[in-house]
Amino acid sequence: MKRVIALYTALSLLAIPAAADIDAARDLATGDMKKLNFHETPQPAGAAAFETFDGEPASLAEYKGKWALVNFWATWCAPCRKEMPMLSELQRELGGDAFEVVTIATGRSPKPAMTDFFDEIGVDNLPTLRDPSSALAREMAVLGLPITVILNPEGEEIARLQGDAEWDSDVAKQMLRTLIGTETN
Repeated sequence: MKRVIALYTALSLLAIPAAADIDAARDLATGDMKKLNFHETPQPAGAAAFETFDGEPASLAEYKGKWALVNFWATWCAPCRKEMPMLSELQRELGGDAFEVVTIATGRSPKPAMTDFFDEIGVDNLPTLRDPSSALAREMAVLGLPITVILNPEGEEIARLQGDAEWDSDVAKQMLRTLIGTETN
């Protein structure tokens, strides 16, 4: 019985840093990042399939094991056009084994329009994923664009931001570094 209690205590202590990281990230919010709403408890992420640019099936489950910043956008969305280069910079600086920016065009975003969109704004390092039927967007209650959600490594939504934001700001980067455990001073 003592071993069970000791194991339970040890496992409980392991869970505390993750909660502390979320609290620490929340405490850093200033400027645009004040719009980032952290959930009290992680929420299930959508399970609906979407597709790669080439039409292959894809899902958010593919990003389990790392932090993911998932951005829902559309080619006709002016705030998305403004925000996408900032997401590109975020991926360039923080992307890797622990973190990835995932961009999903939802609704009517034809492939040629997606290609033109990325070419015109000079973005070449973000995925061109598609949710043409908006199944994932509907499941995740994406109302308006852009919407950005942050998924923890367990694949759960921990935060959501409605509208565009300066994702390449020092504040946004520090908040994300705090979450993924790569803090810098």
